[in-house]
Amino acid sequence: MKILANDGISQNGISALEKSGFEVLTTTVAQEQLAHYINEHNIAALLVRSATKVRQDLIDACPSLKLIGRGGVGMDNIDVAYAKEKGIHVINTPAASSESVAELVFAHLFGGARFLYDANRNMPLEGDSNFKALKKSYSKGTELRGKTLGIFGFGNIGQATAKLAIGAGMKVVYCDPEVDQANIEISFFDGQKVNFNLKNTQKEDLLKQADYISMHIPGQDNYVLGKSEFAKMKKGVGIVNAARGGVLDEVALIEALENGTVAFAGLDVYESEPKPEIKILMHSSISLSPHIGAATLEAQERIGLELADQIISLLN
Repeated sequence: MKILANDGISQNGISALEKSGFEVLTTTVAQEQLAHYINEHNIAALLVRSATKVRQDLIDACPSLKLIGRGGVGMDNIDVAYAKEKGIHVINTPAASSESVAELVFAHLFGGARFLYDANRNMPLEGDSNFKALKKSYSKGTELRGKTLGIFGFGNIGQATAKLAIGAGMKVVYCDPEVDQANIEISFFDGQKVNFNLKNTQKEDLLKQADYISMHIPGQDNYVLGKSEFAKMKKGVGIVNAARGGVLDEVALIEALENGTVAFAGLDVYESEPKPEIKILMHSSISLSPHIGAATLEAQERIGLELADQIISLLN
């Protein structure tokens, strides 16, 4: 039985699948050629990340498909309900990349609070000729400790982010209509564990309380953070979006950065991805990364194994 990992899969995932008798193909096939390739090679399972789209037309064109797998959390690039109607298994890996995304969020938060995103642009250009002026301009950073992190979306990734926040000495508030309360267990290197009980916060209250905001929700039809929400935030808030482009209004974000409502933003995803707007890319108060939240070696190994385990269980 053949599996096409069109957006790649870790070697340990390939090995686990091959050991169970599957043939794994890792050719990256262009979207417009995908249906032809799947039919030509009689592919039974298609594995994707965020790059490949699996829409109704592809599903209809590929009768050999028995399973569609998403290496990651969000499945907005897959017509999940339609695939299931056709009797196709649809799987993802909701927990495998949580810690990786959470750590990237804090990379943006720590870098934003201390202007590292901008210092790293200007030090190579002016560090040898304008050192004292650069030192002065970047000497008004803030600490995360003692501040409040507001988290929109409190699934696996939101909770992993909360653990890092608590470990950094922050207060955490979250907004998620599906999670009324959550028990956060933090494990330490010596085996000790500490539990924190958190309760859902209304959106308006989160916006008023948060010194920093992190987005961890799936793609939406409407903005979760738009012009009206920015108007209700604390002045000088920092915002990170490592969820999906389109949950945050980038035009309103630029305006909020310009008027001082938002001190800095960290973006890993974009409304017009994979071609982010030039105003976003060139803004001096935005820390940028190219949708790499789940892209750590450790996460990819966990994703590969989790996909392999599910495929073996469902198709063997």
